[in-house]
Amino acid sequence: MQPEDSRPVKVLILFYSFSAQTSGLVHRLGAGLEAQGVQLSWERLQPLNPLHFPIGTMPATLLMMLSTFLRARIPIQPLSQICWERYDLIVLAGPTWSYNPSGPVLSLLDRDGARLFAGRQVLPLISCRGYWRMHWLSLRWQLERCGARVVNKMIFVHPNKEPWRTIGVFLKLAGRVPERSRWLGRFYSRYGHSREQQDQAFAFGQAIGQALKRGSSLADLSFASGRAGQDGAYP
Repeated sequence: MQPEDSRPVKVLILFYSFSAQTSGLVHRLGAGLEAQGVQLSWERLQPLNPLHFPIGTMPATLLMMLSTFLRARIPIQPLSQICWERYDLIVLAGPTWSYNPSGPVLSLLDRDGARLFAGRQVLPLISCRGYWRMHWLSLRWQLERCGARVVNKMIFVHPNKEPWRTIGVFLKLAGRVPERSRWLGRFYSRYGHSREQQDQAFAFGQAIGQALKRGSSLADLSFASGRAGQDGAYP
């Protein structure tokens, strides 16, 4: 839909971030949107009982991985009033947890999805170690069931190669520092997303802002460069 010339393009960035990786991406995305004159609103999902990164122990990390594989919900605080305003686009961002959307995002969809997303353009952003397809298919299905128009997707995969990516993320969650290991550090140089991926997020924000101002379809935009590695390849 072509936005009216008399009002600014408005975008809500609604996100959950556990280890600051999603947060880093959406803030660069937001900077790109603002560079195009888009009016931004922000809402970070807040669990009722705060979660702490890193988890700290291997048994606790294994337990969380099991619960998230079973799609355990994590109750969240009520949304602020800004979420109920009218927006030209909602960006829904969050990490992949054991092949699924995170527990706070699942709780959001259960509690507020029908009211929040019905009739809205929604663009998911997924931050993940890899293996994002199940997350994406589940999230798209749930959003469409809520009445959303899912217009595209942005996928950002941690750039380290497997199996070091899986080993490194597990150790990081368990409170270790694998990138400083004399041996593992040769294969796992850093945790999370690269500066190049954050620059890509900024460029995506600019492209989205331009398309919204023109009234162009976001489905025509390509976000394929937001991934790295074979596991992140589109479609």
